[in-house]
Amino acid sequence: MTKTINREAALALYKKYNQDESLFRHALAVEAVMRHFAALFGEDEEKWGIIGLIHDLDYERYPDQHCIKVREILTGEGWPEEYIRAVQSHGWGICSDVEPVERMENVLYTIDELTGLITAAALVRPSKSVLDLEVKSVKKKWKDKAFAAGVNREVIEKGAARLGMALDEVIKETIAGMRKVAAEIGLQGNL
Repeated sequence: MTKTINREAALALYKKYNQDESLFRHALAVEAVMRHFAALFGEDEEKWGIIGLIHDLDYERYPDQHCIKVREILTGEGWPEEYIRAVQSHGWGICSDVEPVERMENVLYTIDELTGLITAAALVRPSKSVLDLEVKSVKKKWKDKAFAAGVNREVIEKGAARLGMALDEVIKETIAGMRKVAAEIGLQGNL
């Protein structure tokens, strides 16, 4: 039996497994960007957002089993296979062998790392804000491999190609999604 999933339940489950504030801000950023892309593509914003919110559900508690332990947790909670598979697919080639196939899965795969790069790029600006961040600034930081070195740029490029979108377009839309929750993710800055 599959239960009805809503944001309130997803948030409660997320908080049951995660306490780290920066991971929570990342979850909120990914949620907002997933909602933004769902709106762009005429898809279910609530569903995409919830998947974005819980995509790192197992990361804080089980970092060595990231994208693996989440299947056990979500299955135990009665979540639908479609949600579980989408969450697992964001770690494809890194910590999961579940390849993103659906558009929703490919968006998550692409923007997860990208939100990290955009956050880092915003935080080094004088404004410390995503609200005045432009694509060209992100691209400049992109070229500096020492900047946000943990961000896997290859995954982002591969993801953009899988979506059939130019990298600049993916960056632009990801920034737009993050702007909608700038205050909640600590990137409103001092504008």
